[in-house]
Amino acid sequence: VQLQASGGGSVQTGGSLRLTCEGSGDTPPTSYNMGWFRQAPGKEREFVAGISWSGVRTEYRDSVKGRFTISRDGAKNTVYLQMNSLKPEDTAVYYCAATSAGYGCYEDSYDMDYWGKGTQVTVSS
Repeated sequence: VQLQASGGGSVQTGGSLRLTCEGSGDTPPTSYNMGWFRQAPGKEREFVAGISWSGVRTEYRDSVKGRFTISRDGAKNTVYLQMNSLKPEDTAVYYCAATSAGYGCYEDSYDMDYWGKGTQVTVSS
């Protein structure tokens, strides 16, 4: 599966952005568990949010709970990450990823099989 992330940009503290990850390939992207990860300069890549292939199960890292929402549109083979109340510490390159293994949300980047190119999110104070 090929993944294409978009929607990043520069906003001020408290602003919002919606990231989009479009999937394509021989296997329907709707059968993949999806996740968003991010990597800030000098830091390791970290889990942000995940969604099961059914869309029923979602998980978030503690620091984004209540501010970020992950969702998917099976008809469009697209996963979204709505980010509200952005903070400077959310600044990072955001990546979408997919795995066809099992069912659920995977917080370890090593569990993900496919990755899209990142999209930069910059939040200024």
